[in-house]
Amino acid sequence: MDVSVSQPLVAAQKSYGKTGVLIVNLGTPDSPSVPDVRKYLREFLMDARVIDIPAIPRSVLVNGIIAPFRAPKSAKIYKQLWTETGSPLKYYGKAVERELQLALGDEYVIKLAMRYQSPSIDSGLDEFKKLGLTDIIIIPFFPQYASASTGSVYEKVMDIVKNWQVIPAIRFINRFLEHPKFIEGFAQIGRKYMAAYDYDHFLFSYHGLPERQIRKGDVTKSVCQFGECCSSLQPLNQHCYRAQCFETTRLLVKALNIPEGKYTTCFQSRLGSDPWIKPYTDDIIKELPGKGIKSVLAFSPAFVADCLETTIEVGVEYRELFEQAGGQHWQLVESLNDSPIWIETLVDLVKTA
Repeated sequence: MDVSVSQPLVAAQKSYGKTGVLIVNLGTPDSPSVPDVRKYLREFLMDARVIDIPAIPRSVLVNGIIAPFRAPKSAKIYKQLWTETGSPLKYYGKAVERELQLALGDEYVIKLAMRYQSPSIDSGLDEFKKLGLTDIIIIPFFPQYASASTGSVYEKVMDIVKNWQVIPAIRFINRFLEHPKFIEGFAQIGRKYMAAYDYDHFLFSYHGLPERQIRKGDVTKSVCQFGECCSSLQPLNQHCYRAQCFETTRLLVKALNIPEGKYTTCFQSRLGSDPWIKPYTDDIIKELPGKGIKSVLAFSPAFVADCLETTIEVGVEYRELFEQAGGQHWQLVESLNDSPIWIETLVDLVKTA
């Protein structure tokens, strides 16, 4: 008598003993059309860790003001970003998924997910569940920890698995700004441009956050002063996003042998009227030409894949702002994307998780 074996059982038998690795980036619209951009904005901005105000006013703000009015403008910008292969964020994500699978081998199952839109965290974890994996590593693609990015990924993952009958062993990568290969990856790209041009100044621009979110993360309620407290990364401020960004700059400056006084750390992409962490990138850029700085090499070390905030905001809009203020030469250092050293970084993170 023939005994058939179910497909789920066959899959589980093949995957038994393997480790699942979910690599997670922020997300991207499915297309640069206005409806898809509006859908993306709504999911992104309705996250209570992104806009951390009560649910009802957040819904009114996002669904009644931001999404309807911002989507058409954002769609035009996304069309500038879009390529023949689609969204760079998703394209490089899929490339990293393939390369990391090859690098780690059959003992691991690698899945790409986006915190917002597709491929979703739900689908990636569901695949691991079907395979019977009981050891999972989550790598949010954010070098510096922030509640609105890494913290949101953690919350989403835990919200999904809490309903599973068997909850697997899950390990999270909290941050990786100090990883030598992450730093060397950006340094390698920077050296390429430094060898071709003698830059007057080096700008390190990070995604901004509202100051209130930094204060919420200060369990001491006294350390975060948004000033000299970020001059070093210590146990008391180790979870401060601003302090982590300044530490990232210090590590890159050391790797690139940039002299003191020739670089600036600043923050971009603020939204709304509430105070965000300073200094603001656009304000800094306007001041540079008046100080005799005519050429700038700009880094965006909060992003591991090129996206709207790097290619368009830093690469195009900030270049125009710099030139309008009297600057002459502006160069963006592209992100790690699918570079070999980024794959090596991820391999290290997985094997030492």
